[in-house]
Amino acid sequence: MDVFYALAEPKRRMIVELLASDGQLAAGQICSKFDITAQAISQHLKILLDARLVLMERHAQKRIYRLNTETVSDVGQWASHTEKLWNGRLDRLDAVLKSEKKKHAKK
Repeated sequence: MDVFYALAEPKRRMIVELLASDGQLAAGQICSKFDITAQAISQHLKILLDARLVLMERHAQKRIYRLNTETVSDVGQWASHTEKLWNGRLDRLDAVLKSEKKKHAKK
């Protein structure tokens, strides 16, 4: 499962944010934060698990979920790298525009 596919859905992003702020939560605790069925939350959690964004441990009858910090870190590094590439392109464009502006100002 692709991590970006998993994060594309707003409710899954909300689950990730919830786990980021609360640490770890049982499936029932996650369900209580949403106005959708437990089955729908279960499907969202399955996708997050398949994308390795969350980890799950069984404690008796409960399933406890927490973020997979390794995957979250990988996403952050990718975003940071992409931002640097984009900013480099914008800096080069800015330099070209300033150069063109100076050329036209001399005329």
